[in-house]
Amino acid sequence: MHPAFSVIFFSTLTGLGYGTWVWTALMLLTRRLELASAAMIVFLLAAAAVPVVAGLLSSTLHLGRPLRAWRAFSQWRTSWLSREGVFAVLAFVPWAVVVGIVFLDIGEQGPWLRLALAALVVLSLATVACTAMIYASLKPVPAWTHRSVVPGYLLFALVTGGLVVAAGVAWVDADAPLSPVVLLVLLAGLVVGKRRYWRDLDRGEWPASRQSALGLPADREATVFERPHTEASYLTKEMGFVVARRHAKRLRAIAMVLFGSVPMLACVIALLLPPLAAPALCVAAVSALAGALVERWLFFAEAKHLVTLYY
Repeated sequence: MHPAFSVIFFSTLTGLGYGTWVWTALMLLTRRLELASAAMIVFLLAAAAVPVVAGLLSSTLHLGRPLRAWRAFSQWRTSWLSREGVFAVLAFVPWAVVVGIVFLDIGEQGPWLRLALAALVVLSLATVACTAMIYASLKPVPAWTHRSVVPGYLLFALVTGGLVVAAGVAWVDADAPLSPVVLLVLLAGLVVGKRRYWRDLDRGEWPASRQSALGLPADREATVFERPHTEASYLTKEMGFVVARRHAKRLRAIAMVLFGSVPMLACVIALLLPPLAAPALCVAAVSALAGALVERWLFFAEAKHLVTLYY
């Protein structure tokens, strides 16, 4: 599939923003982050809104008629894209409540604040899951129906957002409420999941073939002796994007280092050398986001639509 940069930025930036909201809300719910740190809480919540809004706006650039994007909200019963839009908008309601309560310095975690925090966690995770399901539900693209696609999207959101929260809080308090051990576990799960995804992608067989499309038995071979047309078309450009295997392997290694090795090393440094935790986690956050961008480009570039069998 053709890797549209608007969709790549959308899926990575919104994941970063929603992941930051999730961790900030969870730390407030578990009282690992006190309301006394109101300035840091408001900063994290407000700063995370920037990539969320930027990502949502960039997604409209991939539409044929961006001004009609509002119509997508009407199909929430059947469309994961519509559900994603509904949850994305609804998430701003508890976000505004939390920011308002903290900014007004109420001083205690009352029931309304706890309810808003829980809603923010649920709606943020639901939005990321819907984003993943947009692709995981497309059976004509076998690479996207892999069982690790939805967990991978959620892990990327939690890892990138968690590193941002850990880095931000570490600058204020050396005893970071978000332990690097938790991030190490998530990073390990992300690395293992992506390695298995790429392994299965290399080994996997397509669920259909030219023979099955023509109703022929599996032992018969159907070949294309003449292309449907002499020039490139929308299908060949969008559905049959080709990336050389050597380039794919190189980009996979780069992505693995950026979102795996560097953040894990930074978390170990944060554990062993607390005075260096803040700068180490900042480097990890930037590296993980860069690795997510490379991985997401590969996610689209390596996927093939079944229509390419005709070519």
